Amino acid sequence: MAAEPNKEKPFTPGGVYRQGDMQRPRPKVVTPPSHLNGTAPSDAIVLFDGKNLSSFKRQPRRDDTDTSDLPKWKVEAGYMEVVPKSGTLDTRDEFSSCQIHIEWATPAEVVGKSQGRGNSGVLIHGWGEVQVLDSFENDTYPDGQAAAIYNRYPPLVNASRKPGEWQSYDIICDCAEIDAKGKVLKPARLTVMHNGLIVHHAVAIETTKQKFGFALQDHQNPVRYRNIWVRPLHRYDEKANR
Repeated sequence: MAAEPNKEKPFTPGGVYRQGDMQRPRPKVVTPPSHLNGTAPSDAIVLFDGKNLSSFKRQPRRDDTDTSDLPKWKVEAGYMEVVPKSGTLDTRDEFSSCQIHIEWATPAEVVGKSQGRGNSGVLIHGWGEVQVLDSFENDTYPDGQAAAIYNRYPPLVNASRKPGEWQSYDIICDCAEIDAKGKVLKPARLTVMHNGLIVHHAVAIETTKQKFGFALQDHQNPVRYRNIWVRPLHRYDEKANR
C-alpha cells in the first residue's frame, strides 16, 4: 500500500501563509521598556524624557495676550508640571495607529473635590479625551473620572493610586480602515490600560482620522507628567524597517 502524500497545512488568517511557514516575515526585535528607570522601548518616538519640551507647542488661552507657541510648563527632576493658566501643550508631530505611553501624578496635597481635584486630560485630536483626575476616594460622575473616555465611557474599573503617586496610561489607537471610495471597512478602535489594567477594550470610535496629535490639558491644576513616548503600530506581516 502506497504511503499517503504529505498534506499541506491549513492557511493562517488572511490566506497568505500556511501554518508554520518559514517564509513568513519575522516580527521586528524590540527591547521592551523598563519600569524601573523609565527607559522607553527601542522602537519608540520619545516625546518627553524629563529634559525639555521641544516636542510640544503651547495652545494659548483665549484671554492670553502672548500668542507664542513656546511651552510655559515647569520642567524639573525628570517631570513636567502644569503651570495653571499657561496653556495646554500640543504635540508638534502627528501619528497614525500607535501606542501612547504617559505617566502622570496628581498633587500629593489634596485640594478640592470631584472635578476640581487633580484635573487634566490626554486630548487625542479627533478621537476624544482620556481623563486625568485624582479618583482615589474622590467621587465624581463616572464618565468624568480618571481613565474615562470623557463624557462617553467610564473605565471598566477604578485603578487609581493615591494622590502624589505616579500612574501610567497606555493608550492604543487603531485607525479606521477605509477603502478607496471612503467607505469605512473597520471602525477606529481605542484601548486603554491604567496602571497595567485594561479599562477600555477596543472601543469603536467615530473618527476616520489617519493622522493625529494629542494634547496635555491645562485645567489649572498642577498635574505632573513624565516618560511620554509613542510606538507606531504595524499590521501583521508588514515588513517594517529593521
